Amino acid sequence: MNNLTFEQKLENYARLAVEVGAGLRAGQRLLIQSPVDAAPFARAIVRAAYAAGASFADVRWDDDAVVLARFQDAPDGTFETISQWRVDAENEVADAGGAVISIRATDPNLLGGVDAERVSTYNRTLAAYRKPYSRKVMSNLLNWNLVSAPIPAWAQMMFPDDSPEEAVRKQWDAIFAATRADQPDPVGAWREHLGNLKARREKLTAKQYAAVRFRGGGTDLTVGLADDHIWGAGSALTPSGIEFTANIPTEEVWTAPHRERVDGVVVSTKPLSYQGVLIDGIRIRFEGGRIVEATATQGEATLKRMIETDEGSHRLGEVALVPNSSPISTSGLFFYNTLYDENAASHIAIGAAYRTNVRGGEGMTPEEFMAKGGNESLTHVDWMIGSAEMDVDGILRDGSHEPVMRAGEFVL
Repeated sequence: MNNLTFEQKLENYARLAVEVGAGLRAGQRLLIQSPVDAAPFARAIVRAAYAAGASFADVRWDDDAVVLARFQDAPDGTFETISQWRVDAENEVADAGGAVISIRATDPNLLGGVDAERVSTYNRTLAAYRKPYSRKVMSNLLNWNLVSAPIPAWAQMMFPDDSPEEAVRKQWDAIFAATRADQPDPVGAWREHLGNLKARREKLTAKQYAAVRFRGGGTDLTVGLADDHIWGAGSALTPSGIEFTANIPTEEVWTAPHRERVDGVVVSTKPLSYQGVLIDGIRIRFEGGRIVEATATQGEATLKRMIETDEGSHRLGEVALVPNSSPISTSGLFFYNTLYDENAASHIAIGAAYRTNVRGGEGMTPEEFMAKGGNESLTHVDWMIGSAEMDVDGILRDGSHEPVMRAGEFVL
């Protein structure tokens, strides 16, 4: 048990976001995207950014109450209107060689009671406009980072039996522990962790499995892997050589499935909070890479609208392996936030694949990328399928199988 004060942990966390997450270089500008409820953390990031040599650090604010009011009260026919300046700000910073840190924190079921068609229309419109920026992100053309921070509505969902103040305190403790911000030398701890993840991703890339097969808990899914695939984990490099860690926390190794070689049934092991709607009990069947059946015990309408975004959202863009013994899993907490929950369990993602998961993918045309098995889509949504019951096999090119995970743990 350490004796760090809350203020010290908050400063550690801000340093991690700037130095390990964004990998900010002296002279770079930084855009921070933050909910108003996380203002103290956003301000700490600004201070850490200037301490690291930022030329300019600016904040773009979001507010759940404003978002909810629109979806509840705005007139029909207006949800194809978006604030283009918000996306333009991201592109402006990226094109200027800057970095972006997004504090992802919202009420997980904020939009659960509003018209799903309104949400779907807005999300489709925003994704189409954001596509050029999303392409930069998925090709690592800028150094970017996702972190999170407590907000009252989210904290109360995690800790429903506590007062709002106690729930936020507990959520801070959980986030500090999950991100190693509660350690005396969090940057050093992260450097060691990233080294371990790098060794795992290099071992998996060298295997060049034709596919991986998941079995357990109602799932029996074979995921073919893209030709010349590369496993990712931990940190990455921009074309100019800046090292950054896109997600803090991160416990996963991931790669690109082959868009036409996924078959079987997969069942979620944790709920998914998607665009303010909670989706639970997901069961999806694939044939020849394409979703042919999808149900959910909660949020099924939202799930189906997400799948109908475009042709690519009927297919997979990511497969990721996470040990059941990861710190987030062993905490016993469910965060209702994909940034955390995807690091508690192996998972898959519907939608676009990362260009960096195919050798030379950043320079390919969409047609060339898809010929390798990569997937193109306006969306990318991770959801959790791993558990202590899950076994994963690697399928070699000769058709033979070898164990990669047993009972949710790596044995490779």
